[in-house]
Amino acid sequence: MVTLKEAITKSDLKTFVKFPFSLYKDSPYWVPPIISDEVQTFDKTVNPAFKNADAWFFLAYKDGVLAGRIVAIINWVEVKEQQVAKMRFGWFDFIDDTEVSEALLNKVIELGKRHRLAFVEGPVGFTNLDKAGVLTEGFNHIGSMVTWYNHAYYVKHYERLGFKKEKGYVENKFPKSNADPALFTKMNNLIKKRYKLREINFTKTKEVLSMADQMFDLFNETYAKLPTFIPISDIQKEYFKKKYLSLINPEYIKFIADEQNKLIAFAIVMPSFSKALQKAKGKLFPFGFYHLLKAKKYNKDVYFYLIGIHPNYQHKGVTAIIFNEYYKTFSEKNIEICYRTPELEENLAIRQMWKHFNPVIYKRRATYRKDLG
Repeated sequence: MVTLKEAITKSDLKTFVKFPFSLYKDSPYWVPPIISDEVQTFDKTVNPAFKNADAWFFLAYKDGVLAGRIVAIINWVEVKEQQVAKMRFGWFDFIDDTEVSEALLNKVIELGKRHRLAFVEGPVGFTNLDKAGVLTEGFNHIGSMVTWYNHAYYVKHYERLGFKKEKGYVENKFPKSNADPALFTKMNNLIKKRYKLREINFTKTKEVLSMADQMFDLFNETYAKLPTFIPISDIQKEYFKKKYLSLINPEYIKFIADEQNKLIAFAIVMPSFSKALQKAKGKLFPFGFYHLLKAKKYNKDVYFYLIGIHPNYQHKGVTAIIFNEYYKTFSEKNIEICYRTPELEENLAIRQMWKHFNPVIYKRRATYRKDLG
């Protein structure tokens, strides 16, 4: 018998966060979050996503034993302003028992119908900057701090319960040695001269913070035309600066400015924290900080997290400047493998941008949908 409990108290949410630690205790590929950080993500007084969203947290117990979890989410900007009547769900983990997964998803469906929404889709987070997609291929590769890892049986549960694939994502990687500087060095000089652009490099986090708001504004301009894009608010800017920028090696952030010193492009690369997070085992103390700081400075694998280019400069070769700067930095740091975070399968433009690096797809993931009509 399956019973559901809504996680409301801080103790409940801690139980919610810690469930995957037991579910994946024998997996060499699962990457645990920092428990305190994950609890704060679900704290309505801390995470600004709750300014425009409601969320319900549920724990599933099978015969009295914790067996699954799920977050049901309504993003009201998406529903009211974009007219997308979507019931979101995420952080969906469960034992290989359809009775458990069905009970959790039925709760999401119930909430969706109660709020007169048209469909449910997941796994996704609060906004399009959160994690998205259940892993469908690549289970024998280590996860990352910006994606969910899951057991292979998850997909069968979605399909068995009548969910259909909605969006597909691919994850690519390539060795840094695949980068041929001849492909972008000459173009870098030409584009900078033609459009009177200059690169901005950093060595200290405080230097990045001084321009971070400009970067977030440019992010909003870059992605504004996407049909499901939700702009980053001023409150969210402060939240993301506090949560993420301290983790990024400032040398891995690249800005490009025009002759009026206006930011026209940016790129964020993060060192891989996967093995460091595994060693930390969900805790910053006593040694978690040490492992994360070591990875920040010395890790030989990196993730291309985000690239933003102002609409007026897209398709004009600006990426040559970005690649040239990273090539120099990665050569100095002896970087070995470059990973790209999930990208939509149909995003042909991004595929063209990276084609000269001969990337290989090593993971696939997807979101699943069910109509409520």
